[in-house]
Amino acid sequence: MKFLKRVIAEEVGFFLSCPAFLWQAVFLYLPLSLLLLYSIIDHSPDAGRWFFTLAYYKQIMHSTYIKVVINSFMVAFTTAVICLSIAFPIAYFLALKVAKRYRMFLLFSLILPSWTSLVVQAYAWFFLLDKNGLLAKTLRFLRIIRPEQSLLNNYTAILIGMVAVYLPFMILPLFTAIEKMDKRILEASADLGANRQQTFWRVIFPLSLPGVYAGFLLVFIPAFGEFAIPTLLGGSKIVSWGNLIVEKFLIAKDWRAGAAFASFGVLFPVLVLVAIYLVVAIIRRLRMRRPLPDLAQKDVW
Repeated sequence: MKFLKRVIAEEVGFFLSCPAFLWQAVFLYLPLSLLLLYSIIDHSPDAGRWFFTLAYYKQIMHSTYIKVVINSFMVAFTTAVICLSIAFPIAYFLALKVAKRYRMFLLFSLILPSWTSLVVQAYAWFFLLDKNGLLAKTLRFLRIIRPEQSLLNNYTAILIGMVAVYLPFMILPLFTAIEKMDKRILEASADLGANRQQTFWRVIFPLSLPGVYAGFLLVFIPAFGEFAIPTLLGGSKIVSWGNLIVEKFLIAKDWRAGAAFASFGVLFPVLVLVAIYLVVAIIRRLRMRRPLPDLAQKDVW
C-alpha cells in the first residue's frame, strides 16, 4: 500500500496527463491510422479478399500532382519563414522588454484572432482585399497599385491570409522558449564584450531553437494542406493540396485516393521537417568537431 501511494505521489503528473493522451489517441492518432490503413488496403470483389496496394499513392507521381505539391510546399514554407521573421521580434519584445503586468494582455491580444473560425478570418481578408475593399481603396488612393489591379486571386493574397492566420502559432512557442532563457546569460555575454548582434546570434537564437522548431512544425504542416484560405483568396485557378483532397473525397467520391492524398498531406511535410532538422543537426555536429586554432603559434600578447 505504501509502495502504491509513493508511486502515485511521484507520478502524479503522468496520471494527470493520461486523459489528454487518451483523448489524443482516440480522436487523433486512431483516425489518422485508419486513414492510412484505408489508403493502402483495398478489397477485390471478384476474389473476395483484401490486399495491400500503393496504387493510390502512385497517382501522386503524376506531373499535375507534382506541380501542386511543389506549389503547396513553396506556399507553406514561405508562410513559415515570413511568420518566423515577424514572430521572432514580437516574441523577443514580449519576453524580454515588456513588463510582466502588460505581458499577458498583449499575449491575449495576439491570441484572440485565433479564437475566431478560420473561415471567418479568411472572409475578413477577402473583403479587405476585394477591389472595393478598404485596403484596396487605400492603396489605390495612395497610387501604390493601379486602378485595374486586383489584390485577390493570386499567391500574394494567399500568403497574406496564411500569415495572418498562423502567426500566433509561431509566436507562442518562440515566446515560451525566450521567456525560459536565463537572463544572467545575456548579462554574462555583455560582460564578456559581446555586442547586441553577437549576443543575438551566439546566445539568444541558439537557445531559442526549440521554439523555432516547434513554431515551424505548427505552421508548416497545416499550411501545406490548407484548403479554405487558398480557395477564398486564391481563386479557382490556384490549386492547393487541400483542394485535391476535397476533390477526391467530395467530388470524385474516391475515398481511398482521398485517404492516400490526405495521408500524404500529413506525412510529406513531417518528413521534410525531419530531413531539415537532421541536416541542421549534422552541420552543427561537424562545426563542433572543427579543431580549435593553435594559439601557441600566434602572438597572444
